[in-house]
Amino acid sequence: MPTYDELLAGNRALKARVAELEARIKDLEARLGQNSRNSSRPPSSDPPGTPKSPQRKPSGRKRGGQPGHEGRTRDLLSPGEVDETVDVKPEQCRRCAASLSGDDPSPQRHQVAEIPKVEPHVTEYRLHALKCARCGETTRAELPAGVPPGAFDARLQAMVAICTGVYRLSKRTAEDLLRDLFGVDISLGSVSACEEAVSEALSAPVAEALSHLREQAVAYVDETGWREGNGKAWLWAAVTGFVTVFMIHASRGAKAAKELLAEFAGTLVSDRWSAYNIRDPAVRQLCWAHLKRNFAAFVERGGRSAEIGRALLAEVKTLFGLWRRVRDGTLERSSFREHMRPVRRRVEELLREGTACGEAKTAETCRRIQKLAAALWTFVRVEGVEPTNNAAERAIRPGVLWRKGSFGTDSPRGSRFAERMLTAAATCKQQGRNAVDYVTRAVDAALNGEDAPSLLPARHADLAIAA
Repeated sequence: MPTYDELLAGNRALKARVAELEARIKDLEARLGQNSRNSSRPPSSDPPGTPKSPQRKPSGRKRGGQPGHEGRTRDLLSPGEVDETVDVKPEQCRRCAASLSGDDPSPQRHQVAEIPKVEPHVTEYRLHALKCARCGETTRAELPAGVPPGAFDARLQAMVAICTGVYRLSKRTAEDLLRDLFGVDISLGSVSACEEAVSEALSAPVAEALSHLREQAVAYVDETGWREGNGKAWLWAAVTGFVTVFMIHASRGAKAAKELLAEFAGTLVSDRWSAYNIRDPAVRQLCWAHLKRNFAAFVERGGRSAEIGRALLAEVKTLFGLWRRVRDGTLERSSFREHMRPVRRRVEELLREGTACGEAKTAETCRRIQKLAAALWTFVRVEGVEPTNNAAERAIRPGVLWRKGSFGTDSPRGSRFAERMLTAAATCKQQGRNAVDYVTRAVDAALNGEDAPSLLPARHADLAIAA
């Protein structure tokens, strides 16, 4: 028969165990409740039935273009750009059936584009072996400069790499596409060989682009999961005004961030991931879209946490409303700074209250944000800095789709190909350049032993005006 003290001790142990399990259940329920509205999870991970953001109310408008929307039509090519012209004339009057003749000085123009059947252009190089009449030595001719040792020339190599590295086709699908559309028979091994050749051709310009990125005033950075072989890896993306650079690394920590950013001294725009703490908060900008999701999580925890979360979300709404006016030119920057002073004061006060709200997770999040308080308002005082890292999130999306379709890369060599193709494609898109033409020029330069064309814009000022 247990004694009273033993029963009392057992009761205390059971209460402690119940409290521990209740805390664990609460934590697990919070994890199950995470979605793209209240965490950093992507929208694609949301389970069916996930409610939409309460801030997004139905507009009541119909789908498609709205009244007043400026329509877009295809511009007609000039007569000199047209390959073939066919004059179509009516033979008789539609009213009285009388015969018609003559010409319309301004006929209605209707243009139809067609892609002709593409057939590969095959050049055969016959390397003759000739015997010397004087010494008897036989000498065979070598391939001319710029001729690849393999069966595929620069543009075909570039198209293979674009298919697999930009349009994310599998090697087998790329093999089928080249055969069906272009009449080119290519093996899986040759697809890999083309990828490797293109990767080598892009090595120097991508390295130059990375050096350029580190010299810029602002960079937007994000990272996402990846796989290399059977191991875990991470795909990093850094975006500037004219250049976007990707890096695949085995680490998601500070080591990888340092390798990517190195001597970068500008303003770093990112989420609150700890790897970015290598930079002083004074030269950082935290992403307010991520903070907004943190505050939405406060609301879902109920009680005082919910009150603070709702108040913070109201300030975020004000912040983005003011920022949109700055962006579209309806609010001067000096006035914006004045309007943001009370917003900053209220947000900082709410964060202080959050540290003592009684909800452990909310309090801890508020404390962590407070440690990076200087990084909350950089976009207010530094022109050219956005309040979110959406630029990096948009840039990294093709990499996410690549990972979902192929589960990453099989080797370090494959990872270098992925980095370089993603970098070339994203940078060409930023600058309005044709990626196929650029990669073709890079491969052609490699075949001729020349320097690859640069990924850097030739005239920054001209591109800025065009943008």
